Amino acid sequence: MARPVRVVLDSSVLLDPSARLSGAGVAGEEEVVLRPGAEVLLRRLRFSNLGVAICHPEGLPTNESGFLEKTAKLYSFGYMPLTSPSGSNLLNELMLELSRTNSCFYVTSGVHEGLLSELHNHNWAVIAMGNEDVIKNSGVIHISMLQELLITLATSIKKEIGSSSTLVVGYRGAFPIYPSKNDLIFVPLSFELPLASQLQEVDLVLHKITDEIINIDPNSSIRFPKGISFSLGMSEIIRFVEEHCDFCVIDPFKSIYPLLDRIQIQEILVRLEGLISEGRPKLRAPCSLKVENFCGSEIQKLLAEAKLSFPLIVKPQVACGVADAHNMALIFKIEEFSNLSVPLPAILQEYIDHGSKIFKFYAIGDKIFHAIKNSMPNASHLKSSSGGKPLTFNSLKTLPVATKEQLLQNRVQDSKLLDINLVEEAAKLLKELLGLTIFGFDVVVQESSGDHVIVDLNYLPSFKEVPDNEAMPAFWDAIKQSYESMKRMTQT
Repeated sequence: MARPVRVVLDSSVLLDPSARLSGAGVAGEEEVVLRPGAEVLLRRLRFSNLGVAICHPEGLPTNESGFLEKTAKLYSFGYMPLTSPSGSNLLNELMLELSRTNSCFYVTSGVHEGLLSELHNHNWAVIAMGNEDVIKNSGVIHISMLQELLITLATSIKKEIGSSSTLVVGYRGAFPIYPSKNDLIFVPLSFELPLASQLQEVDLVLHKITDEIINIDPNSSIRFPKGISFSLGMSEIIRFVEEHCDFCVIDPFKSIYPLLDRIQIQEILVRLEGLISEGRPKLRAPCSLKVENFCGSEIQKLLAEAKLSFPLIVKPQVACGVADAHNMALIFKIEEFSNLSVPLPAILQEYIDHGSKIFKFYAIGDKIFHAIKNSMPNASHLKSSSGGKPLTFNSLKTLPVATKEQLLQNRVQDSKLLDINLVEEAAKLLKELLGLTIFGFDVVVQESSGDHVIVDLNYLPSFKEVPDNEAMPAFWDAIKQSYESMKRMTQT
């Protein structure tokens, strides 16, 4: 395991010098503000698992030192004023002590030569931001802008560890930079910097491509990714991966595209029905059909052919990635399709009375977890409160959840009616069908039949319902195992 890592940020890399030069602020006192990009950096360092402190030279104006002290407290960082750069000992006792047991980095945009020498003498690595001509010491790591600091720290930590098993994982988020127990170093990719140079410094990219979708043409759903507009940064990552076929991404883009389309999700779930065996509940997808419009007479005919009856949930065919993908409606009669605002094309899906309980499953590598959550009430409760109108909702924000009284009336007793072994078998088969490392799906148990119905399937869920001490080790292991598997495939 690597040594603990400490990062000390000098005031010169955090404070915006242009504010001082402009003379902004109240009379007699300059305004103190952070450099552009510093706030984002501090937020990410807060969750990096690195020991971080802010320092400044002795004699800094009171308003600046006070600002830095408050900033350190805000982000739960250490705070240490330095002595003036004179005499034989330029480092305070804390910095000397840290260097004995930690890997230490001092980040500055300009440093006194004597302090620089003493930092090196006590095994501190110095990262200097700005013009390389200012500090010409060969032992200094140079960066041109603040946004380069995190990836510089990550690659420097990996180099110091010196183990081929240590992997740098590029990600758009706030995972820990400091190595996990199985030697993963996470570094946030910045879309403000050229991505090609960042990708060359990481071993793999963990992404959630669905969060980078700008727009989807619903008429192109059967030909994804055609018809999808991604952010500029994500588009650059896609191009890089296409040009470097041995580069590892978790998970492959082509494995995720089917989960953008509820019709394709339905086709995947139907393939699970082969798990049915005597004496076990039926595992199935919800009965559904696709419609191109909400013309009542056409829908009446389609419903009869599909043997679907009311109530129905109406969902957009596009499953995620755009704002209205989660705008849905519960319909109780044919007349309610008039002026319905759910985006087209849409999916009409049977509504399943499930005792207001939903079982959320998470497949993380080879591990399967699940949690039980309260869900929508049975149809009779919803109909009585609908006022004769469609019940519209956003499944992420305004999902109608059963009241305490309604929950007491239901006879489903959480996990007692759930065949956990059956669903775990389904999860393993889904993993094979999808080719995904991390995914989630929702199961409801139909009250009348006991059928286990998978009503949703998604990529890289938050798994926030799973305790961190269980989910995170499984997450680290899944990434490492997926990387090693992909590397073996590219080498054969």
